[in-house]
Amino acid sequence: MAKIMNKLFGGSTKTTTVEDEYTELDLTKYEEVLDDEPAETYIRVAELTNLNELTALKREIYDGNIVMIDISTIKADKLLLDRALKDLKDVVIDVHGDIAGIKDDQVLVTPTGIKIDRSKILGGRY
Repeated sequence: MAKIMNKLFGGSTKTTTVEDEYTELDLTKYEEVLDDEPAETYIRVAELTNLNELTALKREIYDGNIVMIDISTIKADKLLLDRALKDLKDVVIDVHGDIAGIKDDQVLVTPTGIKIDRSKILGGRY
């Protein structure tokens, strides 16, 4: 009788695995590229692996784009990381933009007129 009740009403014998709790999302239908519609500002994603790449990143900021930079590959080299962040901060000062760390391995750099709000929105509240 207990087996029948469990089947009908979902008894406590069923265990939920971590895989059952998550659903794979297919976001490709939301990622349409609208090539015919240029924008004033783009959000660029970059990975910084050496100082030679800074020139291109700085050009993006001077062009008015927002750049999210993955610094995980240079994070172990403290001297390289400090030099890169100093160069980026100099550009931010020059264009009156903003720079902030996002998590441990990301840096967000914004151009003129865009500031980064450092407060988090949690549950619709700040």
